[in-house]
Amino acid sequence: MADVSAGFDLGRIGQGLPFAADVDRLAALASGPGAAVVVQAPPGTGKTTLVPAVLANVVTGRVVVTQPRRIAVRAAARRLAHLDGSPLGARSGFSVRGERVMSETAPVEFVTPGLLLRRLLADPALSGIDALVLDEVHERQLDTDLLLALLTDVRELRDDLVVVVMSATLDAPRYVELLTAQGGQVAVVDTAVPAHPLEVRWRPAAGPRLDDRGVRRDFLDHVAATAAEAHARALATDASVDALVFLPGAREVDHVVAALATRTPGTEVLALHGRVAAADQDDAIAGRPAGGPPRMVVSTALAESALTVPGVRLVVDSGLAREPRVDRARGMSGLVTVAASRATAVQRAGRAVRLGPGTVVRCYEERTHLGLPDHLTAELLTSDLTSVMLFLSAWGAPAGAGLRWLDAPPPAAVEDATAVLRALEAVDDEGRVTAAGRRLAGLPLAPRWGRALLETAAQFGAGPAAEIVAAASGDFRPDGADLGALVQRLRAGRHPQQQTWRREVDRLRRVVGAAPERGTAGGGDPLSSALVSAWPERVARRTEGTTYLLARGTRAGLPADSSLVGEEWLAVAEVTRATGRQAAGTGAVIRAAAALAEADVLAGALVGRRVVADLVDGRLRGRSVVGVGAIELTSTPIRLDPVTGAVAVAEALRRHGLGLLTFSGAADALRRRLALLHRRLGAPWPATNDEALVAAAETWLGPELRRLAEGAAAGSLDLLPAVRRLLPWPEAARLDELAPAALQVPSGRQVALVYPPVDEDGPVRVEVKLQECFGLAESPLLLGTPVLFHLLSPAGRPLAVTDDLASFWAGPYRQVRAEMRGRYPKHPWPEDPWTARPTRGTGRSSGS
Repeated sequence: MADVSAGFDLGRIGQGLPFAADVDRLAALASGPGAAVVVQAPPGTGKTTLVPAVLANVVTGRVVVTQPRRIAVRAAARRLAHLDGSPLGARSGFSVRGERVMSETAPVEFVTPGLLLRRLLADPALSGIDALVLDEVHERQLDTDLLLALLTDVRELRDDLVVVVMSATLDAPRYVELLTAQGGQVAVVDTAVPAHPLEVRWRPAAGPRLDDRGVRRDFLDHVAATAAEAHARALATDASVDALVFLPGAREVDHVVAALATRTPGTEVLALHGRVAAADQDDAIAGRPAGGPPRMVVSTALAESALTVPGVRLVVDSGLAREPRVDRARGMSGLVTVAASRATAVQRAGRAVRLGPGTVVRCYEERTHLGLPDHLTAELLTSDLTSVMLFLSAWGAPAGAGLRWLDAPPPAAVEDATAVLRALEAVDDEGRVTAAGRRLAGLPLAPRWGRALLETAAQFGAGPAAEIVAAASGDFRPDGADLGALVQRLRAGRHPQQQTWRREVDRLRRVVGAAPERGTAGGGDPLSSALVSAWPERVARRTEGTTYLLARGTRAGLPADSSLVGEEWLAVAEVTRATGRQAAGTGAVIRAAAALAEADVLAGALVGRRVVADLVDGRLRGRSVVGVGAIELTSTPIRLDPVTGAVAVAEALRRHGLGLLTFSGAADALRRRLALLHRRLGAPWPATNDEALVAAAETWLGPELRRLAEGAAAGSLDLLPAVRRLLPWPEAARLDELAPAALQVPSGRQVALVYPPVDEDGPVRVEVKLQECFGLAESPLLLGTPVLFHLLSPAGRPLAVTDDLASFWAGPYRQVRAEMRGRYPKHPWPEDPWTARPTRGTGRSSGS
């Protein structure tokens, strides 16, 4: 057993690992205080094991290593401890949610990015930590990208902190640029390793992989059959080959595991996904026991990286992945199934050749593979950012001000997240964290669930609160969307994940123990109260059948087999975009909910009064509505006053869009000019698409909103003055210079320029008779792009379209001239259009 007080024996640990050749170079680069290193090394080189050990021998404090998944955290810590010959936790330990195996003196600790973020809030200087390693950054997970951005501040606080960023499929120049911009020199360690031979086979299914309900069952059966056949073929020549099958989600994994169990007698088939117990996850990646039967591990993205599963020489890839998406219009977020990126496909295939030659069987066509996106989409660009924005506010950088990002968060997502945090009273109007927000930021939960935990505990006690939030926020899918039934099964011990749930309950009870009491226990239902606390805008009322209207204003269908069918009111925890029968024609399905008593709805703070404007016969009419958000309880016609009415009209625009208004030709033309300036030059030129104009309606449309509120017909409004209010000053003085309304052609006439629609980035065009352009050799440039000429006949019919007039006169013009001379003999068709006099009429030029 290794001496735990000594440094790591790198020769012993690195034996047979290709990265061992770069150990001395890394040690030299990391020996200076504040060093920053980018490590790029293929799978199986040993970087995840060796880099922390090298750093631990160089620095005096602890080395903390992040891995994107808990299973990878545990596996990496065990691997280093095993090669070191020391007990797990003595020199190489780990900390994940609800589990810590770590001595106080251990030099290396593996953690998840989320856990490190919470430590940063408690101790921004990372006291006692001398080196930080961010592994697998190519996966572009939300917490990892946030950590990379926070290095801007962390490295200012700790100029002695050694930072290493590494991955197998790293876009090294981008990370070098980011770290350099954050301060200091950045070195690159690039380990080149001769790749083991990889055989690639293509086994596409006969039909599509996806339909409107998700991954098709017949495709999953095809994956199972393909995997069984490929594994049998491999075992026929080498009995030591195990297989790894990649699918997008837990449901698909479980389906294929069940199918393989009947197809592959004598083979151990194991599932690997987030709902599998930690001990079973660890068993799945431990490899086949000595003398054990052949293995097939069927996995989600958990097994894509940072894991070497011994014995795997065959990979079967469905080519599908799950990525987060946000539907801003419906206020929904969740995972969607998409085609995996080429980088992901390469990473998956790499599992087969980590330890020797291997085979990958791809269950899709080669041409599909060639058309895949190069890289994963960063979660920061597609996810709900409420947790990120709360962290940044608590960090002291609202909306990420002053930080440098690989990809900056989308402004619309930042705005939405900040609005949620204001509603939760977690941030103030300037985005600064409140006392309540700081409390939420310190909880190991998303802000909404953190609020639900604290408020439910204050009203009903810590035990019920922890049980409900653990069930509702965890990776449990209630049958028929009935969360109440799920909680009952978990409490009764009749659920396969009961132990996982119980550990989470115990953890949340410990968290709540420090929460201040806000009241005494009382009546009501703790489950529905918790859901309403987290998602007040998802209170829903049945409209007909299984269709419900949510307070947010969107509709969703309840599964027809749900035990909740017939309930008048629901508190909804999860709703996702979907089509098909379950969506009941609404485009969304309720995935988790609880019955909500109408008395609780009417007695609570959910009910409010608002003024609504509706378009009736071209005019806006007002109503005073009592309801829960968009759910109307009573309605009374009222006369709109100018102030309240203007607000109601703006809300009507948000509901119905700019289709309520009519833009004149002049107003639309100006709007298009501004849109082009925004696309080409950016701020301060404003966006003028529908979404942007609706969001800023009170700013640019104020007088018109008041006129509508006073009863003016929507079609009677002149919107040109309103669009002019969008002009930024003093830049507006250059409008005609940068984006002129008309172009003077050689005939002397001013011809209107036609700009592309506000949502399209096409060329600016001009429609003009050919004879008016004689002598014009080059198309004028507008914002760096040539104007597109639509050259017309004397009757106004199109003859040619070009943005290269010189080429037109030198070539195609001759054919046009030959065809048009006889048809329009009174108009000039000169042999030499360069010297001919341009004309608007029928005057003839010599040589015609």
